[in-house]
Amino acid sequence: MFAAGRAEWSRLDLPGAALDYLSAPDWRRVETDLAWLEQRNNHLLALTDSRYPPLLRQISYPPPLLFVHGDPDCLRNLQLAVVGTRNPTPLGRETAHRFAEHLAGAGMTITSGLALGIDTAAHEGALANSVGHTIAVMGTGLDRVYPAKNRDLAYAIAERGALISELPTGTPAAAGNFPQRNRLISGLALGVLVVEAAARSGSLITARLALEQGREVFAIPGSIHNPLAKGCHALIREGAKLVETATDILEELGSLAAVSAIAPMAEAALGATKPAMDLLDEEYRQLLVAMGDESCGVDLLVERCGLTAEVVSSMLLILELEGFIAAIPGGFYCRLKC
Repeated sequence: MFAAGRAEWSRLDLPGAALDYLSAPDWRRVETDLAWLEQRNNHLLALTDSRYPPLLRQISYPPPLLFVHGDPDCLRNLQLAVVGTRNPTPLGRETAHRFAEHLAGAGMTITSGLALGIDTAAHEGALANSVGHTIAVMGTGLDRVYPAKNRDLAYAIAERGALISELPTGTPAAAGNFPQRNRLISGLALGVLVVEAAARSGSLITARLALEQGREVFAIPGSIHNPLAKGCHALIREGAKLVETATDILEELGSLAAVSAIAPMAEAALGATKPAMDLLDEEYRQLLVAMGDESCGVDLLVERCGLTAEVVSSMLLILELEGFIAAIPGGFYCRLKC
C-alpha cells in the first residue's frame, strides 16, 4: 500500500491529512500500535472488515481504521447515542440514567463519549441494566482514559461493550479531537438523544451531524428558566422529536418492529454464515419481496408497500445492518442473496 504513491491514494478519496501521513508514516508509532494490538481484548478494524459497523461505513469519510478495546461485535448492535452537558442538573443526570437503563433493557446499545455529566450518566444507566451494553467513543488513543476520573467506568464499559477510537495510541486529549469524534457517536447510532444542553454546546454539534447523516434526533424539553434546556428547545424548533419517556423513542424507532424483538434477531444473524429470512417480522419480509432482484429507491418502495418514507428508510437501515440488503450509490438499495 505504501508503495502505491500519492496519485493512487488520491483515488481513494482520502482527506489531505491522510495522504500526507501515507507519504511520510511515523513508523515508531506504527510499532507502538502493533504492540498495543497484541494485548488482550484489543482489536483493529479496517473499513473492509466484516465487523466494521455498517451505519458508520455510510457517513462521509468513515475512519479507515477503528481501534477497539472490548467486544468488536457489539459495534453492529442497534445503537442510540445519548449526549448532553458536562455539568447537568441533578434531574438531568437522573433522566439520562433512567432513559439509558430503560432503552438498554429494550435491546438498544447506548453509545456516548465518556465525558463527565450526561455521557457518564448514560453509560452508567446502560450498565445498571443487567442485560445492557454500552459503547464509549474516545477522543484520545485507547491507551489512555480521558477524563481520568472515569477510568473505572471505562473498564466496566469494556467488559459490557467497547471503547473505540479512530485515533492511534499515544494520542492525548486535545480540544480539536472531540468535535471530530462526535461524528462517530452519531454515525454509529440510529438516532441521538440530547438530554440537557446549553444554547452553544458540543452536544448540538453531534445532533446536527446526526441530521446530516440521516439519523433521528430526539430532545427532552425542560423548564424555560433552565439554561441547559435552551439547546434542546432549539433542536425541537428545528425539527427534533420531543420525547418525554423512553417509550417515545422506542415507539419512534420501533415503528419498524419492537426493539426487544430485533436484538435477538441481530444476535442470531451475526452468528450465522448468512441471514435467515425466517428471523424477520412479516413487514420486513414483505419489503424484501417488494425489492425483488432489482435496485430500488425509497420512493419506489413506498409506492409498492404503502408505508411512509420515514418507516421504509428506517426499515432499510435495519435490513442493511442485519446483512439482508446493501446500499449502493445514488440512494438505491439492492437485496443480497439470503
